[in-house]
Amino acid sequence: MQRSSCSMAYEIRDTRYTTQFLCVLAVCYLAGCGATGDVKTKVDDDVYRSIDRQWKDDFGPKANYRVSDVAASPNDVQVEKALPDQLGTLTLPQAVALATGRNRAYQKQREDLYIRALDLRLTREQFEQRYFGLLDAGYQGERAGYRGMRKTEIAGTEAKVGFNRLLANGTRLSANLAGAWEEVLTGNLRGGLTSVLGVAVTKPLLRGSSREVVMEGLTQAERDVLYEVRTFNQFRKALVVSVISDYYHMLVLLDRVQNAKANHQALVDLLKLAVPLAEADRIPAYEADRVRQDILQAEKIALEAQRDCEQMLDQYKLKLGISTTIRFHLDAKELEDLKASPLPCPDLGEKEIIDTALARRLDLANEADRMIDTQRNVAVAKDRLRAELNLVASADLPSSQRADRHVLRANKSDVGLGLEASLPFSRVAEENEYRLALLEVNRQQRQYDLTVDTVTAEVRQSYRKLKESAQRYQICRQSLELAQQRVQNTTLLLRHGRANTRRVLDAQGDLCNAQDQAMKALADYATATLEFYRDTGVLRVRPDGMWEL
Repeated sequence: MQRSSCSMAYEIRDTRYTTQFLCVLAVCYLAGCGATGDVKTKVDDDVYRSIDRQWKDDFGPKANYRVSDVAASPNDVQVEKALPDQLGTLTLPQAVALATGRNRAYQKQREDLYIRALDLRLTREQFEQRYFGLLDAGYQGERAGYRGMRKTEIAGTEAKVGFNRLLANGTRLSANLAGAWEEVLTGNLRGGLTSVLGVAVTKPLLRGSSREVVMEGLTQAERDVLYEVRTFNQFRKALVVSVISDYYHMLVLLDRVQNAKANHQALVDLLKLAVPLAEADRIPAYEADRVRQDILQAEKIALEAQRDCEQMLDQYKLKLGISTTIRFHLDAKELEDLKASPLPCPDLGEKEIIDTALARRLDLANEADRMIDTQRNVAVAKDRLRAELNLVASADLPSSQRADRHVLRANKSDVGLGLEASLPFSRVAEENEYRLALLEVNRQQRQYDLTVDTVTAEVRQSYRKLKESAQRYQICRQSLELAQQRVQNTTLLLRHGRANTRRVLDAQGDLCNAQDQAMKALADYATATLEFYRDTGVLRVRPDGMWEL
């Protein structure tokens, strides 16, 4: 009977320790579930708060800059994820909206902006209160004991919670509370609870004691986000100009196809006029044959123009980020609107244009700010050459148990105060870093000067291109009017037998070329205008994706 009672006691003890071990597992599981609650929403909110803080009003509206798996802002262009096979007529604003929502390079640019802000979030976390919790529990299974009775062994359960924090002046704080809490986890509050409160403070007195040096990592991370915001907006401007420019040139190709077909039909009509004249011996028969030959050549040109148009259309679909099998029509009214618009050439002085670009170009602003970064890096590298002297204070306060409570008491041996020093006897790595930081200032100065010269050259070139395209468009319009009048005159002379078919064919060919050149000059003029405003930095992207000044 007594043997049976002893066996029951061991079984109860085994159950108690098993419960304790399961409690430890449950605490770990619940803590893990809590840590992964709604992480995505929390991270997204932190990231876009950082981006919004760096976004200046002159960069453009805060729209269409969130990654694809984040809720869009109210100003964002709304684009359907699944598009039908037939889109009907795709207007220019719709094309820009599609590119804003689906262009793959644009999506990557938005993700690069997000990732840069994500790095800032990690850097900022070093200066926040960083909590930690450690739980250590061990369990060992049964083994044979005295007189064959089962014996269960279990390791102690210990826990530690606390926090670390880095202050702006370089001081590091650390506090933790450690204890053996197996009795608490199993519900046995009458047992002993051993705990120790530890506190440590490290204050740099020389190296790393400057606020500017300590905060350099965070300062640089914030400026990197600013640079990425500028880069994103510069890319957004370039994308809008590219999509609009390609849309215009697509219309030019479509117009070329129509011109080629119209030229073919005009030659067919000319053949109908030439054949009776040749049969009546009013013109030589070979002139009618020449018209037939030109008809075949016009048909070939029409087929080639159709091929080129379809190839560019596929490339345009890739730029928009849609499947090449999706069909749509471009809005030909866009070219008519361009013809009706004045498209004035800005009458500005060269100095005024260059000064505007140097003040408003976002990529140049990045290079200018990087000059400041290199100067700060010199100060940081110089600080690392100093001796390291830290004031260290620590205290461990163990608890002592009284009748019904625990009291933390500190003995003299539990409190420490001292100095840690590292003399600068060997600073080869730090000396190299300092020298490299000085060289980087010169390199960045050259890079900034190069960017200034590049921006100046780009603006001068874009202004020359704008003026040239404006003049060329006026010339092409006059040439088109003369070509139309020439076709009418030569055709009339042919009807009266005062001209041969060769003169009419030459006039008709010149008319077709003049039509193509006039449309191309119009599209080039509109594109040159956009590129000029983009290069000077005055072009702004509206929330709907279109542009304004």
